[in-house]
Amino acid sequence: MKYARYIIIIVLSCVLLWGVVWAKGKAGAQVCTEVSIVVENYDSSTFVNAEGIMRYLDQCHLRLKGTPIGEINLKQVEQALAKSPYLESGECVRCDGGVLLVKVRQLVPVMRVIDGDRMYYVNREGKQMPASTSFSSDVPIVKGHFNATYPPTRLLPMINYVKGDSVLNALVAMFEYRDSNNIYMVPNIAGHVVNMGDAMGFENKFRKLLLFYQKVMPEKGWNTYDTISVKWRHQVVGNLRNKKVVVHEVDTVEEDNESTRPDVITATTPDGLNYEGLT
Repeated sequence: MKYARYIIIIVLSCVLLWGVVWAKGKAGAQVCTEVSIVVENYDSSTFVNAEGIMRYLDQCHLRLKGTPIGEINLKQVEQALAKSPYLESGECVRCDGGVLLVKVRQLVPVMRVIDGDRMYYVNREGKQMPASTSFSSDVPIVKGHFNATYPPTRLLPMINYVKGDSVLNALVAMFEYRDSNNIYMVPNIAGHVVNMGDAMGFENKFRKLLLFYQKVMPEKGWNTYDTISVKWRHQVVGNLRNKKVVVHEVDTVEEDNESTRPDVITATTPDGLNYEGLT
């Protein structure tokens, strides 16, 4: 009796296992009859759609409809979706009835880069998406030529800082990257640009700039300078329109990673201009 019970259990287990294998085999042999595409971060600025994604998969030679669903390489499809410049990620799930569910996240731009005749959007990971007339995103604009050594995302902490401050957000029109030590801010105030130096210590640099705007510019005039530099520690350097460079001492918190000028009252720059210390 005891052994008969064990035999029954073993037989039932084998039948159950066979049923699972048979069901999987049947499901795997079922043809994919529908591809359901869902854009997870769909909103008013959505620029991808199901038709476009299907065309892209076709271009990648990934034929889904009509293929036995068990033969579809889900990882390969997901990798192809992740390579699209318009998507951040993609996920594929086999569903009942021969349906393949494809969930994608469209790229979320954090800045628009203007590099000569080329324009592109960048997301927070640095992925690039070509800009087009069919889509526009209200994100900060950065002008300049970047590379793998210095990608545009190096400016993202400063850009996010500006976006999080209502005064600075209203002040800044765009940024211009010339090299890693000369990043310019173009304000909405016409007539001058601001040399931020490198992308470090920007909190203190903006404090110096706002203090300069409050104390110096109303007295000197808003059209006095063509370039204002806040890259120097404790100082704001103004380029007069006659190319004379004037230094204003500003009492702000010192940042160790800001550039340090020579400890002399007057120093000659490589282009022959003089920095005149005002004491």
